Amino acid sequence: MAEDGPAGGGGDNKDSPPPPRKKSETRQRQKQFKIRCTLDEFNTIAAKANQAGFTPPAYIRAAVLGDAGPRAQRRLPADAQALRQILGHLGRVGNNINQIAYQLNTGGPADLPELRLALKEYTGIRNAIYKALGLEPAPEPPPETPGGSSPK
Repeated sequence: MAEDGPAGGGGDNKDSPPPPRKKSETRQRQKQFKIRCTLDEFNTIAAKANQAGFTPPAYIRAAVLGDAGPRAQRRLPADAQALRQILGHLGRVGNNINQIAYQLNTGGPADLPELRLALKEYTGIRNAIYKALGLEPAPEPPPETPGGSSPK
């Protein structure tokens, strides 16, 4: 039995979802393998792909075919444990900066040593993120000299 239109037959049903978006006609990889794996197998493949700097599909292509393909983009492997620790430090520094901002907004005195310490900690966290991503930290800007601009 052949149908003339989309699933459900003909007729103009305004409540039906729009047709799926048309994909690129020039897509090089048009075929897929779908495999089932356990949670442990999935996590192992994902971890090895991350360690190699690939997405899981590119990693599997590289493992099976010896090459991930011309369009596979290498990703920087990230140290997840280090990034979780850094995120905790970043939350503490953000809390300190928020308290300083609250103090300034209520008309309280500016605690410059505490602000400088928070900014120094922020720089350390930024450098730790670069290290966890396997990158060289950007050079730090030179410190401003006292007596520059004054708050109004």
